[in-house]
Amino acid sequence: MKINKIIIYALLPVLLGITACENDIPNPNAATDGQILSSTDGLIGMINGMKFRYTVGGGSALYSGISANGLTTGELQILNAGNAELAQLGNGFDNVSPANAVITRLWTGLNLIRADAEKILENAPNVINDASNRSWVLAYANFFKALTLGTMAQFWEQVPLNTSVDASFSTRDAALTEAVRLLGEASSQASGSVPSSISSAVGTDIDLPNAIKALSARYNLMLNNLDAANSDANAVDLSSTSVFRFDNITPNPVFRSSLITQNVYDVNPDFGLTGDLAPDANDGRIAFYLTPNAESGKGFFTSDDASIPVYLPGEMTLIKAEVAARQNRISDAIAELDNILTKTDDVLGVNANLPAYSGSNDQNAVLQEIYRNRAIELFMTGLKLEDSRRFNRPGPNDSNFERNRNYYPYPNVERDNNPNTPPDPTI
Repeated sequence: MKINKIIIYALLPVLLGITACENDIPNPNAATDGQILSSTDGLIGMINGMKFRYTVGGGSALYSGISANGLTTGELQILNAGNAELAQLGNGFDNVSPANAVITRLWTGLNLIRADAEKILENAPNVINDASNRSWVLAYANFFKALTLGTMAQFWEQVPLNTSVDASFSTRDAALTEAVRLLGEASSQASGSVPSSISSAVGTDIDLPNAIKALSARYNLMLNNLDAANSDANAVDLSSTSVFRFDNITPNPVFRSSLITQNVYDVNPDFGLTGDLAPDANDGRIAFYLTPNAESGKGFFTSDDASIPVYLPGEMTLIKAEVAARQNRISDAIAELDNILTKTDDVLGVNANLPAYSGSNDQNAVLQEIYRNRAIELFMTGLKLEDSRRFNRPGPNDSNFERNRNYYPYPNVERDNNPNTPPDPTI
């Protein structure tokens, strides 16, 4: 991951453990808020700061979201109950405390990224003179703000739409709607070729125009905006990739913090799926996601320098399949489903390499097959909790439950500072 030196402003809270202290001593060598926010280089550098905060380390939003989601939905299993915060999530139900460190880091990290995005959106129009640079910087800020809102809406019933201390909360649908709106702005801003001044500073690991459409498709699907989701998914180039890159200095957090240790958590057999959802034994995705390499890494978490996708091309195909099925266009849904089942040339290497679908043409049967393939194709991407609710799979109040919570409690760090924090969900 390419990190610009000027983003010390954005990284300082991470290096200091995020929390503030009355005895903090200012670093005379660090750039001030005012210096960062009043310079083009500073604002461009903040893009790297948002990427860094979202991805790096066991305290990152990326690690926390993948881990929490996986433990809540049975993708993952705890290897050592001494990892109490993760074990709470694996046990679920009322075992998940508002003080849980994993969901607190997820909530706090996403809000800090969103706060940085809001600072860029506020200052870039007045600071960056070059129109193209300004437009692309705003696009990145809108993209990351949308990512934080959309992610929060997957895990919490209500979400504050801004980062003020006493922000009021809105429904998760309102948060997703705002995320889609921000992505619409980003799409119009990220037009033409990315300026070299931007690409040289933040890298080209994220194909921003395609990533914007992919997230818009995802969030529109969550909102049941089926036509919009289908249109956005069709606009994504399936040969393009957008990834978060890592190296030996900033290692892949799931590999380094969990899988390689063999003492935190590991994947569940068969993706945690049983009965009618169990994978075909010949499914090529078993070898990709569940079979360890020499270092015990799996899937997109095989080494310190393994990249983690922002989205998978297969997600777009499965969105189109789900839209068609929900609109009762069953033959179209099966055609898209077959594109997943028979795939052998996925740009990220996620290939089922199976025969085409041969099950019932009944809408419910096709939707179940789509859900099963989402659970396999999108394994450990942080999306299964949302999928489980949307497909009305057995929840924590049902027998044979497939998720041990519906939503998470609001972290104490929010409740202690914001009187508008809603009551916690029962489960």
